[in-house]
Amino acid sequence: MPALTVIGLGAAELDQLPLGLYKFIKQAKSFYIRTEDHPVVQELVEEGITFTSFDAVYEKHEEFSAVYREIADNLIALAAKEDVIYAVPGHPLVAEQTVQHLIEAEREGKVSLQIKGGQSFLDPLFTAVRVDPIEGFQLLDGTAMRRDDIQMNQHLFIGQVYDAFSASEVKLTLMEKYPDDFPVTIVTAAGSSKEVIRTVPLFELDRGMELSNLTTVYVPPANEREQRYKEWQTFREIVAILRSPAGCPWDREQTHESLKRYAIEEVYELIQAINEQDDEAIVEELGDVLLQVFLHAQIGEDEGYFSMEDILQSISEKMVRRHPHVFGEVTVNSSGEVLSNWQAIKETEKPKVEHLLQGQRREESSLLTSFNFQKKAATVGFDWPDVAGAWSKFDEELQEWKHAIEHGTLEQQVDELGDVLFTLVNLSRFLKLSPELAMQQANQKFERRFRFVETSVREGRGDFGDYTLDELEEFWQQAKHEERRG
Repeated sequence: MPALTVIGLGAAELDQLPLGLYKFIKQAKSFYIRTEDHPVVQELVEEGITFTSFDAVYEKHEEFSAVYREIADNLIALAAKEDVIYAVPGHPLVAEQTVQHLIEAEREGKVSLQIKGGQSFLDPLFTAVRVDPIEGFQLLDGTAMRRDDIQMNQHLFIGQVYDAFSASEVKLTLMEKYPDDFPVTIVTAAGSSKEVIRTVPLFELDRGMELSNLTTVYVPPANEREQRYKEWQTFREIVAILRSPAGCPWDREQTHESLKRYAIEEVYELIQAINEQDDEAIVEELGDVLLQVFLHAQIGEDEGYFSMEDILQSISEKMVRRHPHVFGEVTVNSSGEVLSNWQAIKETEKPKVEHLLQGQRREESSLLTSFNFQKKAATVGFDWPDVAGAWSKFDEELQEWKHAIEHGTLEQQVDELGDVLFTLVNLSRFLKLSPELAMQQANQKFERRFRFVETSVREGRGDFGDYTLDELEEFWQQAKHEERRG
C-alpha cells in the first residue's frame, strides 16, 4: 500500500524548518499542502518547490468541518495510487483536524500513514507571552469554544481566531466568565519576523486590529478569587475554607442533622421568589439552596464518607438511566409516557419493600407524608374513582369533627381534625394542587396582611387594645384591597 506522509511546516519562516524536513520536501514528487496562507510557502516557491494546495476546497463549504473532511478524503484517494506528502501549518498533531481524520482512516485500514515532525505554534507562543506550560494550560479552538471548557486558573490559548466575527464569538464566550476589562493578549505570527503582540481589555478583543489564521488569543490565569466567582471550583474552595480549621466556627460545627432546617427554609424562600416572579430574588435564593448542597458535600468529604464527585456521579447516572428516550433507544410520544417510564425505571432501582407505604413518610412535613401515602395507595387502586367521592368523604369527616367538638373529648376532637385535614390533602391530590405550597402561600398571605394591620395600629392610636375587633377587621380588608389593586 502506498504511503501518505504528513509533515509540519512549522510556525514561521523557512529558516525555522528542520533541515531533515527541508531535504524531504525537496525530494517530494507528489506534494500537497492544506493552504498557501502560511509564511513558509512563498519561500518554498522561491526555492522552486512545486505543490498542490487545497485552498479551493475552502470556497466550497460554509463550515470548516466539511472542508477538513473533504481534504482528508481526497488525500486517502490519492494515496491509494501513489506515495503522497501532505504538509500542514505548525505540527501535524497540534490543532490539525485533517490529520485527525487521516488517523481515523489509518485505524480503519484505509491508508498507510506516516507522521513527521515540525515545530508547532505553541513553542514560539509560550516564548512570546513568557509562559511556562508546566503551570498548566489549555489550548482551545475558537470556532468551537464553550464556556464550560474554560478553566480560569490556567493559561488559556485560543486558536482559530482569524477574523472579527470569530473574535467576537470568542469574546462573548469569555465574557460569560471573565470581567469585561480582563487583559487578553493577541499574538500574531509568533516566532516569525512579523510577530505582533498586543494586550487589550477583553471587551476590545474584536475591535480594530488585524487578525489572521496565524493569530492566537492568550488569556492569563485569573489569580484573584474575586475574578473567579463564576466558577464552580471557586465556590467549592470557599465552602472548604469555611469548614477548615482556619475558617468559621459556626460552619465547622454544622452537621447533616443541624442543617436540615436550613435546607427546608431555603427551599421555601426560593418558592416564594418564584411565586413573586422576582428574578433577582430567584438568583439569590438558588444560591442559598446551592450553599446547602455544597455544605452537605463538604461535610461528607470532611468525614470521609462521600464527596461532591460522588454526588455528581450519582445524579448523572440517574438522569441518563431514567431518560432512555434521550440517551438510549426508547421512543416516547408524550410527557405522560415519559413519566410512566420514569416510574417504572425508578421501581427497578429501589430495594423491595415489605409494606407499600414504606419509605413514603416525610418527618419534616405531615402534609407531604399524607400526600405521599395517598398517592402510593392509589397506585394499587385504593382510591376514589373520581373527585366526587373525595368531596363526599370531606363532608362526612367535617360533620364528624363538628360532632366531636360538641360532644367528644379533646382526644376525639384532635383525631377528627386530623381526618378533616387528611381528606383536604386527598382533595388537593385529585385537583393536582400542592397542599404544601398552598399552606406556604396562606402563611405568607397572613403575614403580609397582619403586618399591614400592625402598621395601621401603630400609625393610629398605637395599641391593639385601643381598637375593636370590627376596626381591626377593617384594616384587614384594606390590606386585601391593597393587594388586589397592586
